[in-house]
Amino acid sequence: MPPTADEQALIERFSNTYQRLTSSETMMEIERTVCGCDYGCTSWTTRKEADDVGKMLGLSPGVKFLEVGAGAGWPGLYLAKETGCDATLIDLPPEGLKAATERAETDGLSEKCQIIQGDGAALPFGNGSFDAIYHSDVLCCLVEKQAVLGECRRVIRGGKKNGGKMVFSVILIRPGLSAADYDIADAGGPTFVAAPAPYPDMIERAGWQITDHGDLTAAYVETFRHMYGLEQANADELDRVHGPEGAADLLARRARTLDAIERDLLRREIFTVVAK
Repeated sequence: MPPTADEQALIERFSNTYQRLTSSETMMEIERTVCGCDYGCTSWTTRKEADDVGKMLGLSPGVKFLEVGAGAGWPGLYLAKETGCDATLIDLPPEGLKAATERAETDGLSEKCQIIQGDGAALPFGNGSFDAIYHSDVLCCLVEKQAVLGECRRVIRGGKKNGGKMVFSVILIRPGLSAADYDIADAGGPTFVAAPAPYPDMIERAGWQITDHGDLTAAYVETFRHMYGLEQANADELDRVHGPEGAADLLARRARTLDAIERDLLRREIFTVVAK
């Protein structure tokens, strides 16, 4: 199914963001300070979290690893470099894929990593192609959440004893909010933060079993505040990189998000699931 106008606009926005972030040393330094990486990342995964994910997935040489919504290569390329796994990265925004390809070449990973343009809701891989899958704050940026979970299940290695594993983080609206608070959370979250059903239900429906479920909200709040503060302190560079209108829009979106997370209306959670 072709993307809707809103989805296409988001793809274009991400593509422009990757191009602009990776062209600014100041933005890269902010990313290094806040997240411990310099890929032009658009998720909230820190280096510590990425290291934890690598251990949770058991990444090592010979493991076939897929990152969905890989953007400019964080943390998929980092995990490939650190663990020696065979990595495949897939996403839609072309500038992110271009940046990831260039980074893979710089890091000597071209032979270990495939970087492919494709839709997470229609993965271009055969059944059981991967041992491990990861996506970071991706489902909250997509309409077809259930389809992505189902496609990930299809391409993971099956088997009750030795089935594959998936880890993913997601930003979501806290359950049980009043209509007014829900609207604040919806406005402050990623473009498609609203989910059609609770994530545990969607996970179960897609053929996964949850083995661990953690709350990352406290770390998310801290990381977000740090990023927002440094962006405000470097407003001139933000204007240069994004243009005055783009910078104003970014800071306005940041302010809405900070309001929502400080009210505990948005959460960031992590799921570990295995193939049934």
